[in-house]
Amino acid sequence: MSAARRARSRTALLAATAAAALALSACSSGGVSGGGGDTNFIMGKDGISTVEKGKRHPAPDLSGKTIDDKQLAVSSFKGKVVVLNVWGSWCAPCRAEASNFQKVYKDLEARGVQFVGLNVADPQVNNARAFEKEFGVTYPSLYDPSSKLMLRFGKGTLNPQAIPSTLVLDRDGKIAARSLAALSEEKLRSMITPVLAEK
Repeated sequence: MSAARRARSRTALLAATAAAALALSACSSGGVSGGGGDTNFIMGKDGISTVEKGKRHPAPDLSGKTIDDKQLAVSSFKGKVVVLNVWGSWCAPCRAEASNFQKVYKDLEARGVQFVGLNVADPQVNNARAFEKEFGVTYPSLYDPSSKLMLRFGKGTLNPQAIPSTLVLDRDGKIAARSLAALSEEKLRSMITPVLAEK
């Protein structure tokens, strides 16, 4: 192989590697910071960030159509602890955590915990519906194919490239905890429990 052909092959390989890395960054099981913004998050050893009760910011208006074509406003759940999970049917870590979320939802629903999904970057709503059917998800999900609802969050709150992400909102609709990675059942419970215990 000539030197010129080797150089072209190497350039093509580097370009393909960069493209693959970019695609993977949009759906990763590792958390990354949302960057900037005065969000008052304190990172725990378990990768879950929390905010002290007096320093929390309210979640933005999250309302619109669900993947089942119904109207939903997250603000209607004020008075409950809300677990907001950002997911996509195309995302492998989202698939890995889906059954954990459904199990914890069923366990805590009667204690005033409401789960809401935020389905992003799914151009076909049928893909989102098939995902929920496959994993037996029974809580509602807002359909956000353009990710415009996700972008309503303040700088440093959510990273649009960290899918899945999860927020726990306190009973006043303020952001109390955050994870920018897929969650095990145990980690999900550990995120919710302290907020649920608040008076």
